[in-house]
Amino acid sequence: MPQLHDPNKTLSREDLLGKVYLLNVWASWCVSCRDEQPVLMQFAQTQQVDIYGFNYKDQRTEALRWLEMFAILCRQRLRHGWSRRHRLGVYGVPETFVIDREGIIRYKHIGPVSQADLDTVLLPKVRELQGTSR
Repeated sequence: MPQLHDPNKTLSREDLLGKVYLLNVWASWCVSCRDEQPVLMQFAQTQQVDIYGFNYKDQRTEALRWLEMFAILCRQRLRHGWSRRHRLGVYGVPETFVIDREGIIRYKHIGPVSQADLDTVLLPKVRELQGTSR
């Protein structure tokens, strides 16, 4: 998939194998995506797990403007590929996936991520997949 900030650079599934990560699907026009950004930004600062973004149904300029406005702290922000949307099973935004070291989706969270969702569902699942308990 091409990277949002530099479409000449790509990120492939193989680049992510071997690590547990969150994949957050977002769009500039999505009000719920705006609502979850403070939670994701604060969580990203803890560096407990990499968070990758997957932009959904946006023009590149709109997506970049939104990222500047919200100062997202994720490691990468990826532009969507229409065919990739169907392979992930994305039907709306926001959606957040917990993905294991083999690249298998182990959990799908539909809707905005709250602090309670992070604390009680997403982070425990990440820790389980990482083999940590902290």
